Order: sequence, then C-alpha cells, then structure tokens
Amino acid sequence: MARNQNVRLKPVQLQADLDALTALNGFAVYTPANAAYAKTAVTAKQTAMKAAQDAETAVQIALSTARDAATAAEWEFHNTMLAVKEQVIAQFGKNSDQVQALGLKKKTEYKTPARKAKAA
Repeated sequence: MARNQNVRLKPVQLQADLDALTALNGFAVYTPANAAYAKTAVTAKQTAMKAAQDAETAVQIALSTARDAATAAEWEFHNTMLAVKEQVIAQFGKNSDQVQALGLKKKTEYKTPARKAKAA
C-alpha cells in the first residue's frame, strides 16, 4: 500500500495496472484466498475508476465552458461600461461631477503642461 493516497497516480503506473489486469483476465484458473481480489472484484474496481475519471472529465469540460462564458460576459460588461463613460462625457461634459462619479478625472484635474527650460 502507498503512504500518500491523496496524490494522483502517474499515467505510467495506471497503464501498468491496466496491463496487469489484462494479463490477469487471461489466467484460466485464478482463485485468490481473499475474495476482495477476485477477478470480478478487480474488474468492478476498474469500472468504478473509469466512471470516476469520466465524471472528472465531464466536470472539467463544464468548468472550462463556464469559465469561457464568464470571461465573455465580463468583457461584454467592461466594453459596455467604457461606452457608458463616453456617453456620460458626451452628455455632461469633460469637467462635470458625473464624470468624476464614474471614477474618471475631470478635465481641470489634469496638470497643465509647462515648457521646459532650454539647457545652456
């Protein structure tokens, strides 16, 4: 038995186990002393493992689909808010309190450019 059974098995180890199961199924006479290790029990464990892996894959696909949908919705909202800010500027002007309420700077808050002194 392995010490840490919370870590996923490497694909090489799983493939070796599946190969061993195929070889075990080829044995004509296999009668273990412990019934938990009979061919039917081992095959049932392999079927349960495959079902769990398929369920994991389905959840990963669902997560990926949900992530893509959330990303698209976030970008759609962001682009809409950019357009809303432009509309507020157009309606109320660049120096209005409404522009500041949206988190933008008023035109008068920007520093006026100063001329640089020429080097001697």
